[in-house]
Amino acid sequence: MNKNLVAFIAACAGMFLFGITLITLGSVATDLKLKFQLTGIAAGTLFSILPFGILTGSLIFGPVGDRYGYKLLLILACIGTFLGFEGIAYSHSLDLLKICIYIFGVSGGIINGATNGVVSDISVEHKGANLSLLGVFFGLGALAMPLVLGMLSKTISSFYIVAIVGWITLAVAFFYAFVSFPPAKQQKGIGAAKGRSLFNRLLLFIAFFLFFQSSFEAIINNWATTYLTTKGVMSETDALYALSLHIVGMVVMRLLAGSVMRQIPEVKIMWVCLALLAIGVVLMQIGNSKGIIITGLIFSGAGLAGGFPLMLGITGKYFADFSGTAFSFVFTIALIGNMLINYLMGIIVDNYGVRHLTTVAYIEIGFMTLFFYFIIQRLRTTK
Repeated sequence: MNKNLVAFIAACAGMFLFGITLITLGSVATDLKLKFQLTGIAAGTLFSILPFGILTGSLIFGPVGDRYGYKLLLILACIGTFLGFEGIAYSHSLDLLKICIYIFGVSGGIINGATNGVVSDISVEHKGANLSLLGVFFGLGALAMPLVLGMLSKTISSFYIVAIVGWITLAVAFFYAFVSFPPAKQQKGIGAAKGRSLFNRLLLFIAFFLFFQSSFEAIINNWATTYLTTKGVMSETDALYALSLHIVGMVVMRLLAGSVMRQIPEVKIMWVCLALLAIGVVLMQIGNSKGIIITGLIFSGAGLAGGFPLMLGITGKYFADFSGTAFSFVFTIALIGNMLINYLMGIIVDNYGVRHLTTVAYIEIGFMTLFFYFIIQRLRTTK
């Protein structure tokens, strides 16, 4: 790992930027609505462009990274992210803003996937632990943008702050030009035999585990504040604060998994995470005080910490010859789950009430547990 330390630092910088990217649009949503006089439906349509962009980027990065390596791909993605930040900050045309948001999403999806691919490739051992450390920087980026906007937006325009962050992204692209990333693994492309390996049962089980993991993250991020305010235990401001602690729980657990717990078998860590996830949802459901519900959100955040790093670690180990393409496959399935279940959650809320957030959460935990059991069985037969 030491000889690849610079590549690891570069990947962490990219993941930090992806955390910022994913949260930026929501952080300036109110300002964008005012600037363009958007209705709720128009704003929702605008913000739905971002996940489609991320989905596109997730499809692109793997095959391209396996064929040509990650260096140029990451540089171009950082430039695209820069254009997205500047477009969000300075666009005066709604059509131009839509294009910039799509580019923003595509570039973010590439950075997310490629940085995970880089860390997987440079990690001979403890792939899951190293990917957990990488995931810490996603959480830090997601926490940093709202914090900076909250501190400075009263004295500096939020759009000006977004523009400054864009220039930081361009600086990262310049840094990448001097970093030695892992070489391409499939210089002749992926043959039909390896293409068929994408339908390997182990990879399918991992993909559908992440389908439910990603969608669980989405419904908590998008509906928890509404759930908590409707329940009447806290104000919207307190609910947003509690949701931030949910992310803190994820960051702390990933930090532990990548450091003091790195010698513990990944299967045991994943079982602990699933248990924490279930306990967290129970506390959210039965809690009648801020303390209990905040504890539940912290536990659920910690429970979500293991999913992506540990599953990508398994993927990188067992599909090492075309890990980028395998990562693209599982990320794509995960993002489809994110969008699909989140949409279905909206229908459930409209027809049956937001109190069923915990019902959907229990169902998702059940499917995650089932697919994790299938993964364990496949790992036993694959060894």
